[in-house]
Amino acid sequence: MRKLGINSGYLRGVTEIDSLKYMKEAGFDSFFSGPSCCDLQRAWDLKNEATKLGLDFEFIHVPFTYKGVHVNTYWDPGLGYQTLFDSVIAGIDNAAAVGVDMIVHHVSGGWIAPPITDMGFSRFDAVVEHSLNKGVRVAFENLRNVGNLAAILERYARIPEVGFCYDCGHEHCYTVDVPFLDLFGKRTMCTHLHDNWGLDKEDPLKDADYHLIPFDGDIDYHAMIEKMDKYDYQGSLMLECGQNPKYQDMGPEEFSALIFERAKRIRES
Repeated sequence: MRKLGINSGYLRGVTEIDSLKYMKEAGFDSFFSGPSCCDLQRAWDLKNEATKLGLDFEFIHVPFTYKGVHVNTYWDPGLGYQTLFDSVIAGIDNAAAVGVDMIVHHVSGGWIAPPITDMGFSRFDAVVEHSLNKGVRVAFENLRNVGNLAAILERYARIPEVGFCYDCGHEHCYTVDVPFLDLFGKRTMCTHLHDNWGLDKEDPLKDADYHLIPFDGDIDYHAMIEKMDKYDYQGSLMLECGQNPKYQDMGPEEFSALIFERAKRIRES
């Protein structure tokens, strides 16, 4: 049976550290954290609390933008990418230091993908090499564009420690015609699960990535689980959503219990 997890910042007005006890009490098995873990002390605080509670700290999502520098700059000439790159390296180092064996990394952003360049490949090569040297796996995530992701995953196709992070919400609202699990299902290492209403019907360029809790939108989780089974994905079902205004009057215990039940519904789909 697949484990159930959630992002550590899912509760409104509750710190990441304090959120762990609520997710554990609700029944979750694991979690991931975002760029806050580029700070080593924050990473250790989360790891120590997780160990105390019996939660699995599965991965760190390294920054895709840092101090105004976006991941698209990886593909550009010059040194504009360096600030972000350094924060990613810090995230990898911190993951290794606290015993978290995977990071998630974006490869591009925005509706128009940056051109694929040898310079960009060399920077991702450096990330992958550093991660492997640290004993940390790398999962590249789908966002709006397919080409950059496909090129990156093809480049590292023979490295088992490099794979795919499947984000069902991004697929549904950005690239609904792209069957990412059919493309990369056998290389799926982790997931980001949330909900939305698909591509905005009135403004196709609107960002409709609402990160709703499961079953508040119209994603077909049954079809998703069938594909995961088809490609023998055995990892956790990791939510990436939180306490949006619809649920702002719920206490942390009540909301945690609700969102855990939604996660179980996905697993049982």
